Amino acid sequence: MVNHEQDQATLIVYTRKADEAYPGGLARSVHFAVSRDGREYEPLNQNYGILFAQAVIRRDNTLQTKALTDPIVFPMGDGYGIGAVRVEENGTPDESSAGMLVLWQTRDFMEFREMGQAQKESLPLEKIARRRACVMGETVECCGIEIASDLYDRLVAFWNTPRHVATRAPQRVKVSSREEVRAIRATAVYSDGSTALKRVEWDLGGVDFSSPGCYTVKGKLVRKKYPFPLAKGYGDPVVFPWKGKWYFLGTNDNLNDIGIYIREADTPDELFAPGTEKHLILGVDSERDFIQTFWAPEFHIIGGQLWILFAVGGRIWGPQCHLMRLKPDGKLTAPEGWDTPVRVVRKDGSPLAPEGISLDMTYLLAGGRSYMVWSYREHIGTPEDTGSMLYIAEADAGKPWQLAGEPVLLSRPLYSWENVNGTINNEGPHAFVRGGKVYLTYSGGDAAGYTYAVGMLTADEHAPLTDISVWTKSGHPVLTYYSVPGEYGPGHNSFFTDEDGDLMIAYHGETSLESRLRCDGIRRVHFNVRGEPELGLSPAQDVDPALAQVQTSVIVGSGENAS
Repeated sequence: MVNHEQDQATLIVYTRKADEAYPGGLARSVHFAVSRDGREYEPLNQNYGILFAQAVIRRDNTLQTKALTDPIVFPMGDGYGIGAVRVEENGTPDESSAGMLVLWQTRDFMEFREMGQAQKESLPLEKIARRRACVMGETVECCGIEIASDLYDRLVAFWNTPRHVATRAPQRVKVSSREEVRAIRATAVYSDGSTALKRVEWDLGGVDFSSPGCYTVKGKLVRKKYPFPLAKGYGDPVVFPWKGKWYFLGTNDNLNDIGIYIREADTPDELFAPGTEKHLILGVDSERDFIQTFWAPEFHIIGGQLWILFAVGGRIWGPQCHLMRLKPDGKLTAPEGWDTPVRVVRKDGSPLAPEGISLDMTYLLAGGRSYMVWSYREHIGTPEDTGSMLYIAEADAGKPWQLAGEPVLLSRPLYSWENVNGTINNEGPHAFVRGGKVYLTYSGGDAAGYTYAVGMLTADEHAPLTDISVWTKSGHPVLTYYSVPGEYGPGHNSFFTDEDGDLMIAYHGETSLESRLRCDGIRRVHFNVRGEPELGLSPAQDVDPALAQVQTSVIVGSGENAS
């Protein structure tokens, strides 16, 4: 006899109570939880919101932030519908949305299509009933729907961060030298079915490479555990390899943001070792009107040459994007090794941002085309503040200081997680290309506080990236202060590939909810079973210490006898 109850599970949608640790712009979003028995509910996405309200763009190009309340879920076509009442960020009614619901469609609660607002009367809401449920000790008013148990399993795997659950090592390997054994990798298996190759520290003390035979060799997975924080008082970190050395750049909060400093070391770890020298390569220069806001320096190889992209301002506050090229045979850590910085201009030679500020410029090479992406903002600190917005334009690798195409608006902070508590930020873009896709991360929320978070835009590598229709923007952040315990406000990240060929993310964050001191962190970027980047694996999720021990049999020469 079939037990149909075991084939069913429950999914609920709800909002949370706002408090000092979870403000209204986050709490008043649609959250999801699932249950097998209808009593114990497991939140998805770590109990952080998944669907967020979009702001209204006023006639003066400013944003009126919005939030959501009273979410519902119901069958819709061959999938499901999700609706919520749009309210102001503080929870008061939004008069312009009276009698309406913001509506999404989904087939699987993993991908959503926002449909805009719909009249309540046009939706099949007669059988919808509200209930109460307990999620992580918090009683929530919610709406629920039955789902298949296999969908429950897929949702838990999709919305939870993958974790290391098993390790596989080769059973037998034929070798002739220590170097060949040291090159043997093990495979870490993760809870979603994804895998990652891991370097192993092999104990070769019992192997005699002059005596043919079969030897049992034990080892331990190398854990890439960069302690957080790595460096205190540095925002916008960038780690970069160049001619056998490693270099670090960041916005220097320790010296009141004055100047661009470089660190040099033999390994990424050593960049953050105590006593590592900081070299000033660009300081205050009154003659060139470089006075303040030496912000977000980034290394990029453009047209075969090394450049630093950064923003700097003069006597009148207002950072603007600049570039600085390393001279032929120039020394990175020496001021004289760099050409005079030049300000970025438009295709016609006019200023990039004559009516606002420009900052956080990054370079992107995709599909054989060069692009610049940067953040732009008008009327900052006034009632006409537009918030920071991302723009993109084609670039000429031969003269990257002059755009090769017209700037195009790529993204602005419409979602309530991007503009929580009036922060209205889209900034800090940085990209990598993998598997035919461009992954462009950016940051929103409070740039020096715990709500700072990383969003993501994706596009096909060979698409014309100045055509905004080719981009897909995630409606929820992909890295938040819920991602890794003890790291608050992670954001303004960059990517680099380390000595083992692993893609790494460098970012800044704070050490507590209250802290405003930006500190740096690094960790490995994992690629889940769908091939998508996961930015929030903690060291223990990446390599479980209990699963780090491995062993293999190595055959030296033609011998088969065990040692």
